[in-house]
Amino acid sequence: MTKQELVAKMQEAGAFVPGKKVRLHFGDEGAILLDGQASQVTEDADSPADTTIKVSWADWQSMAAGQLDGMTAFMTGKLKVEGDMGNAMQLQGVLAKLR
Repeated sequence: MTKQELVAKMQEAGAFVPGKKVRLHFGDEGAILLDGQASQVTEDADSPADTTIKVSWADWQSMAAGQLDGMTAFMTGKLKVEGDMGNAMQLQGVLAKLR
């Protein structure tokens, strides 16, 4: 899946945290903003976000496929969180919408 396909799939599934802005940052692969205030998902690396989740594209793909648990990724350093941890904890619900 490409990042553009991910954006479209997440938008269609409503995969965002209501009322919050969460950025998924994939390093050199860019970023996606899950904007729960505007109810949209966009490729955006610059707008302010309540929480930024940093994870490699490969690890994100594994998480989205259910092969890597978000908590395991966090505990092993594959996923890093900046900002409101509560939003990051809702990531499992976001991922469930992708399956």
